[in-house]
Amino acid sequence: MKILITGVAGFIGYKFAELMLKKNYKVVGIDNLNSYYSVKLKKNRLKEIQKYKNFSFFKINLEDKNKVERVFKTNKFKYIFHFAAQAGVRFAIISPRDYLNSNLIGFFNVLEFARKFKVDRLFISSSSSVYGNIKRHPSMENFNLNPNNIYSLSKKFNEDLSNSFSKFYNLKITALRFFTVYGEWGRPDMFLMKFISANRKKKIFYLNNKGNHFRDFTYINDVTNILYKLFKVKNSKKFEVYNICGSKPIKISKLVLKLNKLIGKTKIKIIKKNNADVDKTHGSNIKLLKKIGKIKFTSIDNGIKNLTEWFDNYYK
Repeated sequence: MKILITGVAGFIGYKFAELMLKKNYKVVGIDNLNSYYSVKLKKNRLKEIQKYKNFSFFKINLEDKNKVERVFKTNKFKYIFHFAAQAGVRFAIISPRDYLNSNLIGFFNVLEFARKFKVDRLFISSSSSVYGNIKRHPSMENFNLNPNNIYSLSKKFNEDLSNSFSKFYNLKITALRFFTVYGEWGRPDMFLMKFISANRKKKIFYLNNKGNHFRDFTYINDVTNILYKLFKVKNSKKFEVYNICGSKPIKISKLVLKLNKLIGKTKIKIIKKNNADVDKTHGSNIKLLKKIGKIKFTSIDNGIKNLTEWFDNYYK
């Protein structure tokens, strides 16, 4: 059995590929290694999984239809995990075309070839940002969506398009709404990585809105465990959506206190709220746990401790 993982040099893609390789699945990875954040970090992730003989890698853009089709033709994929996307809510304001190319055109190519080559099941990466700045919490999968930026709009479009493909082409698709995934090998543009980096480099950390936001942080190893459990489920519907979260939001100002206690005080400068940010993310995982059974989620204290230890070792 061969599994395709797009965005394999990205944070979630890499960690999930590593898990599947350890379980002796044959994994084919695709990534364009773009420079949105450290290419060195992406290449180092790749080095870790290129140690496995059951892994092969293609450096291509998903917008390149012909190259993507050749990968599908030469491999018979039973499952696809599509994590590739232009990430970053705030970057979408600066460079919207990147989101059109990667998150729409590239996504359509994966969807179309999954249909054409009769893939058993496609898992697509969505985001908690599709809910928008809602006041009702926790957000549940059947809520009306209200995306408020280009990134979240692209994710909602992907879900809607997938739903249509599922209906018309009998393609099984599972949409994964990730909530603030963090942990070792994480993205350097995310809050926790930026905070630890500022502390270690003795630089100022710019804190939006006095930290008066809530985020449903979800530890990476919990995420990959959930994905594996969903992968093993046999009685899946044609189109399903799941929140991937621990359902335990924390106020950012409280998290800052935890971090200062763990790693020492960090120089902080308060800046105004970013218009691309939502006030709170808090997902319900009731539907998810009914599907896969109970999960012992990693506490935020243990998660940030593991992340800090990895950071100090990786960047020493």
